[in-house]
Amino acid sequence: MLVSVDDYREGILAGLEPLAPITLSLGESHGCVLAEDVTASWPLPSFDNSSMDGYAVLASDIAAASEDSPVTLTVVDDVPAGYRADVDVTTGNAVRIMTGAPIPRGTECIIPVELTDAGTENVEIRGMVESGSYIRRAGEDVIVGDTVVRAGTLLSARHLAVIAAVGRGDLLVHPRPRVAVLSTGSELVEPGTPLSKGLISDSNSFLLVAAANEAGAQAYRVPPVVDDAKAFAEAIADQLHRADLILTSGGVSMGAYDTVKEVFTEMGTVEFTKVAMHPGMPQGHGFVSEDERDPVPVITLPGNPVSSYISFENFVRPAIHRLRGLPAAERPRIAATVTKAMESQQAKRQFARGRFLDDDRVEPVGGGQGSHVIGGLAQSDCLIVIPEGVAGVNAGDRVDVIDLRDEVR
Repeated sequence: MLVSVDDYREGILAGLEPLAPITLSLGESHGCVLAEDVTASWPLPSFDNSSMDGYAVLASDIAAASEDSPVTLTVVDDVPAGYRADVDVTTGNAVRIMTGAPIPRGTECIIPVELTDAGTENVEIRGMVESGSYIRRAGEDVIVGDTVVRAGTLLSARHLAVIAAVGRGDLLVHPRPRVAVLSTGSELVEPGTPLSKGLISDSNSFLLVAAANEAGAQAYRVPPVVDDAKAFAEAIADQLHRADLILTSGGVSMGAYDTVKEVFTEMGTVEFTKVAMHPGMPQGHGFVSEDERDPVPVITLPGNPVSSYISFENFVRPAIHRLRGLPAAERPRIAATVTKAMESQQAKRQFARGRFLDDDRVEPVGGGQGSHVIGGLAQSDCLIVIPEGVAGVNAGDRVDVIDLRDEVR
């Protein structure tokens, strides 16, 4: 009996929890999910400061200043950013000040340097501004105790900026999950190796490592493992102390040499099933452990590259999000008009490779929709979804489309 795509995904997610929070430095936290609220220990700005290069003055001293009738003031101090004025601003005097420098006592406004002759001993003021102009007041952005970033936030450059500004040097975060990727099959060789009859270059592990990293994981590749139960068991055991998720491709169908099924049935609680989808019907997931180590989640994907990729999008991407502490959201979906008729296996949900065109249209790509047609996968920027119970669509029909265009970040 076939399991639905949605039920199978929920079965995977039901066994996963966000990774336990750890403390990382601010720089290491980029791309992690915050596990605590961050509050301000001091205000932003933390002191009154100038928003312009110019002169700190009394508003009354420059009230009548203009191009035709400039006002001359004595420059009594010079304040670059990072320093404080040694004197107060008084009638007839000005303090030259740079952007970000603390406002001297007595200042009523800042006159921008563009409205002056930029003098250093005396300054000629050629325009006026209102009292309070170009002064950033302490706390006008953030006050003490404000929550600047909330727990559950995926930390971007914008978030790190305000966290640094309020003085936090480290954070409690859910780390990126470490994902070990293994391809299985005695026919696999490293890319760049000359091929003899019956051998193929391993592309799945590169595909899945890249996809996992794009989903926010820290993925790493394990060299291909031959179809030998002992060799595969040793390769898996070697990852149990370092991986938060193990991802395999190949060895989950009904073949005589499907060692993945054999080993995982003995090492853990991995269950194998058939999912009502095309491509990607044979699937497996569960946990594997050795000795007293905590069990590690495992997701096994079929060996055909397109099947692996579409299975990743449906099941592994949401699992990585769950481990990161994020909602297990799917990619954006939009409605589009398909340009060609397409057939589908009525009992399964079809995920066909497609390409967006102008005017809200999408076309199938590649030399057919077989699970081995990786050239078509490279040409695609979306997946056309034909639901269960539908035998096909006609040219001009509206279809549900998964948008893949934001892959590289």
